[in-house]
Amino acid sequence: MWLFRRHEILSDGTIDLIPVRDWKAEPEMGFGEEFNWIIAPCGMRDEMGRINLRLGESPCVYVFGHIGYHVDPPYRGHRYAERACRLLQPLIRRRGKSSVVITCDPDNIPSRKTCEALGCELERTVKVPDWIRESWSISAVKCRYIWRMDP
Repeated sequence: MWLFRRHEILSDGTIDLIPVRDWKAEPEMGFGEEFNWIIAPCGMRDEMGRINLRLGESPCVYVFGHIGYHVDPPYRGHRYAERACRLLQPLIRRRGKSSVVITCDPDNIPSRKTCEALGCELERTVKVPDWIRESWSISAVKCRYIWRMDP
């Protein structure tokens, strides 16, 4: 039985998440099973941003989070990141996770608002280990939000 087909487009009628395989994390990042999508207007292929889901657990996942997203500047302010995250909920639940982590920089107010709109709880602000910063060009500090999956 397929729990998720990699070719499946996820949609809420406003945006589509179109699966892509053009990027894969380095194995040493410990992201585990990983899914990547383009965020596009419903029924179109115009890229407005990206979202990915990482189902592993590792020091890198601790600071990068299970979900990573970005929305390109012309499309910001329309809650597309929130919509994209919500489209991932069924997959997250089917994979047996009751919660996932989303991280962002402390000064990234739009991303923090996305986390708050999803109902995430700010767990803590953490210092990113130097070896991760040096290897993958990530900010020195991250806010860790916990997004609990409703039953």
